[in-house]
Amino acid sequence: MRQVGRLGVGLSAVFALLFPVAASAQGIATKTQIVMLGTGTPRPTPNRFGPATAIVVGDRAYIVDAGPGVVRRAAAAAEKGIPALDPVKITVAFLTHLHSDHTTGLPDLIFTPWVMNRPELNIYGPEGTEQMTQHILQAWSADIETRTKGMERQKPLVVHAYDAKPGVVYQDNRVKVTAFPVPHGEWKQAFGYRFDTPDRSIVISGDTSPSDEIVRQCHGCDVLIHEMYSPDAKVPIMPDWDSYKLKYHTSTVQLADIARRARPGLLILYHTAGRTPDEQLLGEVRRSYRGKVVMSHDLDVY
Repeated sequence: MRQVGRLGVGLSAVFALLFPVAASAQGIATKTQIVMLGTGTPRPTPNRFGPATAIVVGDRAYIVDAGPGVVRRAAAAAEKGIPALDPVKITVAFLTHLHSDHTTGLPDLIFTPWVMNRPELNIYGPEGTEQMTQHILQAWSADIETRTKGMERQKPLVVHAYDAKPGVVYQDNRVKVTAFPVPHGEWKQAFGYRFDTPDRSIVISGDTSPSDEIVRQCHGCDVLIHEMYSPDAKVPIMPDWDSYKLKYHTSTVQLADIARRARPGLLILYHTAGRTPDEQLLGEVRRSYRGKVVMSHDLDVY
């Protein structure tokens, strides 16, 4: 996995100068990594699984979105040197919105680690997250009953789902997570998320048309992870793609403008529509954006 990125300088750097030994231990415990578990779209591209991103702070992982393959990708990342992404250790997840390509991995995230003895899972997302989770548990009720009451003697399945509201939706001693609204077509509610950790500030757009809120939330953040499409992209199965893309997504040209105003230390492109080559997408952004920008791929680490 490729290692890319930059660490912010702040109190942790001062701490390191004064107490180098203790700071070294703290750095190991709180180092933040971004792992792109899935960078794809609804198109079943073999090398790009469904959208899912992990923010890993030391030995804890926080998942954003649960596209198809999220658990297997997490297991692959764990085998490649990110032990916090052992699926059994994943206990917190966030959904940007409830489109199927961002959520069809949710039953897998709920059940597979549970079967392997994960203690609990907490899910935060927009309106409808609680209802979706309830329906998933109901749909697999026979499985739950057989595993807990049958010969497997599985521990009870513990899942907490929350319909979150804009603002701080989660906080522990490693991370503060802020949800903010983004426009995504006809969805009544869709979120982007900002993660503040001891050494980095990270903003994830989710699916969105151009949003000033992205600029406000980033405002010089360390990393901005943003979706995009090429103005040249065509989606033949979409009857009115030209109108749809304007309401639901952000073009490379629009993203370059957002990045110029948001000033992230690193801009990561993901979740691209169509079959546009990576080089073309990067070139379109770089025509008017001079900051550091990369095209992400599954299991990249930043």
